[in-house]
Amino acid sequence: MIAAAKKLPPLMSVDEFLEWPGDGTGTRYELVDGVLRAQDAPSDGHGRIHGNIVRLIGGHLRSVAPRSSVVIGGGVRPHLRSDWNYRIPDIAVTCVPHQSANRDVPEPKLLIEILSSSNKDDTWDNVRNYVTLPSVEEIILVATWHAEADILRRGPDGHWPNNPLNIRGNNPVTAASVGLEMPMGEIYWGTHIADGLA
Repeated sequence: MIAAAKKLPPLMSVDEFLEWPGDGTGTRYELVDGVLRAQDAPSDGHGRIHGNIVRLIGGHLRSVAPRSSVVIGGGVRPHLRSDWNYRIPDIAVTCVPHQSANRDVPEPKLLIEILSSSNKDDTWDNVRNYVTLPSVEEIILVATWHAEADILRRGPDGHWPNNPLNIRGNNPVTAASVGLEMPMGEIYWGTHIADGLA
């Protein structure tokens, strides 16, 4: 039996959002300026790409930075209207020990989003908020429709570039913040996109 959706609250703070039990449908939400925004259910391709990236980064961190970890489903509080915004990146990397009672990703250094045609605008909106977090060194966005990634890296002066570095085709995606080069074929392994990267 499918649960009936509860009426969504019109406005809530981050503290209220973190206590909210959900709408009863299993839909995942993030909080945008106090308003709930539903996250799209991931496609098969999105899920495979997500799993591949987690596997690549997780294996790398275990061997070179065992105190660092990959976090899935943890949220971040942008410094911009932090009492009213709680964004949930697809993948985060932190080098701060896990706090069992806390859903926040502590001091994320790398954030990765997987773009679909339906979530591009919302994801880029999140990126504009991610750059307000002082611990974030790098943001990577990976497309689901062809082999492409956009990379934003904070400069030595603390500023972000005006435009991302665009990577396409067989060129590797370098996550400089964790010292990892990810081949496109490994990112897209198991998807139809991988056939064109052989």
